[in-house]
This record gives sequence, structure tokens and C-alpha cells, in this order.
Amino acid sequence: MRISGTPRGRARRTAVTSAAGLAVIALLTTACSASDDGDSDSAGGGGKITLHVGTFGTFGFDKKGADLYTAYEKTHPNIKIVEDNVQDGQKYWDTLKLRMSRNSGLADIQAIEVGYIAEATGPTMASKWVDLSKAKGADTSAFVDYKTKQATVPGSDQVIGLGTDIGPMAICYRKDYFKQAGLASEPDAVAKLWQGDWAKFLDVGAQFKKKAPKGVSFTDSASGLFNAVLSAQPQQYSDANGKLVYDTSPGVKKAWDLAVKAAEGGYTAKLRQFDEKGTWNAAIKNGKFATVACPAWMTGIIKDNAPKDKGKWAIALPPQNGNWGGSFLGVPKSGKHVKEATELATYLTAAAQQEKVFGVNGNTPSNKAALTATESAKIAYFGDTPAGKIYSTIAQGITPAPIGANDGQVKTFLTDNGILDIEQRGTAPKKAWDNVTKLVNDKIEQ
Repeated sequence: MRISGTPRGRARRTAVTSAAGLAVIALLTTACSASDDGDSDSAGGGGKITLHVGTFGTFGFDKKGADLYTAYEKTHPNIKIVEDNVQDGQKYWDTLKLRMSRNSGLADIQAIEVGYIAEATGPTMASKWVDLSKAKGADTSAFVDYKTKQATVPGSDQVIGLGTDIGPMAICYRKDYFKQAGLASEPDAVAKLWQGDWAKFLDVGAQFKKKAPKGVSFTDSASGLFNAVLSAQPQQYSDANGKLVYDTSPGVKKAWDLAVKAAEGGYTAKLRQFDEKGTWNAAIKNGKFATVACPAWMTGIIKDNAPKDKGKWAIALPPQNGNWGGSFLGVPKSGKHVKEATELATYLTAAAQQEKVFGVNGNTPSNKAALTATESAKIAYFGDTPAGKIYSTIAQGITPAPIGANDGQVKTFLTDNGILDIEQRGTAPKKAWDNVTKLVNDKIEQ
């Protein structure tokens, strides 16, 4: 999954500290958790234990997805499951960190987006997670190797998270809009239009603009394009030692330059993905753009927001293979029901459940057996599109870039305080970059 944020869901912050602080306060006062709502104890709950699962974005566990919670409750009548979901991945993480620092207010299970996994396994947080490598029934070798490695605390064998999904990055597009613009519309033919080079993606955008349906932009956002391009780069925000190198990274430069070109060239709908006002979601529903950078977890978001457009959306291979997002489930030690939470996390990440989630939501499994099993699978919403084949092909070509503890925050600065300002407010690219650099220097200890 995740955001997101984070993968999955980002908010613009012109005054980063105050906005983030207000978001955290709001979440602390409104979001339920295992430690502060009282219903996770047997008392007053009809003899049941309530387990809270903290998530962001769309994981596909609930009734809108594969309905895994209901299935688990049927076989575990003493368990009631409540998902505490926040769409904005940055706000989710800010709140989780604050609660973890206080050992209070945490859910029994907390999702962790891959962009924050280095921070979660770092010296401040590592000791506060249950070691899932030693948990009964949990097989950390069942996941693709790099997934378990990412969740392993450096210098130890402690594994703080079980992999949910990975984020092989494709392109989702509207077949009907491509036809109206005189472009190829079947997945194989569409993929050939931009094969091998992200610059070709914008060339297709230029063709689309000439005959675009009224009110339809080529793609949703320059920030989405930035994340997609960067997902294919061997160096991103940090080097192999975890040191921030975003300002000299060839990958960041390439992604930034193409995002700026898209913003200034009028190829985008100028949207902020996962915005809390729901503007981006509404644009999906109302068909305001023809393409979106589409890691596997994005397919579920499209399905949920535009159910009436089933069959109109398709999936094509991207210009280059990359991974955007993917998440883990961790169990905080401070929870009231660690044993039961660990058992639930193990169930949710097992092969059979990951297969079910893919079939409904498209989240590509990180469990090796499930990944193999879904190679020939399809996602009902996308009709005959060979979704399993497309995403498994991309997954096989993924070589994860190094991840540093500050990658998630730098990503937010670049997209929300850099690219979005260029796209929505006409800020000059150099000024936008300088603003990002100042934010990183002011807000991140290096």
C-alpha cells in the first residue's frame, strides 16, 4: 500500500511546522486507537477483545476490499477488528511518531510505509516494535528478500514489520479518452508509445493535448509524475549509508526536470494527490484526467472513486520499471493485546490473504507465494487487462534504491512545497527548489 503516501497522500505546507502540528493535534483528538478508547479491553465489550489496525490510504483489508476482517472475526469470535484509517500518509506518520514517543494512543497494529521504514528501524523507534522474526506463525522468509531486509533493524536480526504489498509502478489510463485523442488504446500498444524513456510519456501527452476531450487533462499531477519517474532511479533521496543526497542525486534531478516540464507545459490537471478536501478523488470520479502514475495499490483507489467507470480504465507497462510505495504491518510493544495483534498481522500478510487483496484492490503481494500465484490474475474492475502479468513483470525488474530515515519528509517538501507551487501558483522552478532546500536545512537534522 501507502501513501502514502506515501506514500500515499500528501498535504501542502507553506508553513510546515504549524500545519503539521495542527494536523497531528487534530488526529490525536479524533482518531481512535487501541490505547485510548477503552473498547480494546474485554470489559464492556461483550467479552471480546477489540484490535485496532492503524492504516493510511487503501490497504484492501476492509469491506470495500477483500473483507479480511470479517473472515478473521468469524474464525476468532473473541476478536473485534476496527480499522483507524487516515488518507494522508504524512499526517498518519507524524501522528504515529508522536504517539510512539509517548507510548500512548497507538493502534494494536500500525502500518508503516516503505518511505519511513528506515526511520522506523532506526535507533529512536526500533526498540518499541515487537520482533516479528520470533513471533509464532510469522515466517519472515516468506516475503521477497528486499522487503524483509528493509524491515530489519541494522546490525541485528530484529524484524519490525511483515510486508503487505510492494509498489511496482505502471500507468493507468482511460481507454476511451485515448481513442478519442486518436491514440492507441490497448495495453501492449500503449506501452510501446513511451517504452524505455519517461520523456516519451510527455511526448504522448503533447499528442493527447491536440485532440483531448473537453475538460480532460493528460495526467493528474506533476507530483505524481515526479514520484513515478523517481521510482525507476537507482539513486533517490539518500545514499547507501542513509545520508541525504537529494540535492546532488541524478534521479531526483531527472524526476524534477520532467515534473517541471509537465507543470509548465499544461499536461496536468494541477491536482494534489490524496488532498483532504477530496478534490483529487472527485477528479477521478468525474473523469478529469486520462492517465495517472499507477503503482499497484493505486488501482484500488481508482476503483473506489470511480465505480461507474469500470472497464474504461486499463493498465500499461511504464516507460521504465520502478517501485513506488508498499508497506508493512508492525506491532507496537506498548499495545494491550500484543499476542492477538501479532496473530492478526500474520494472518493479514499471509499468501492467501495477499492473493485476495490483489484480486479486489490490485495491491501486488510482497509474499513470494502470493506474488507467483497472481501472475496470471486479473483485477475485475480493469476487465481483460492482464494486471497480474503487468505488475509481476515490473516487480521482477525492481532493484530497490537505498532508503534513508528522512526520505519521506524530503519527498513531501519536494512535491508539496516545490512542485505543487510551480504547478498551482506559477512559482519559478529555481525559487521553488530554493524553498525546498531551505525547508530541508531548517526542519531536518543532518
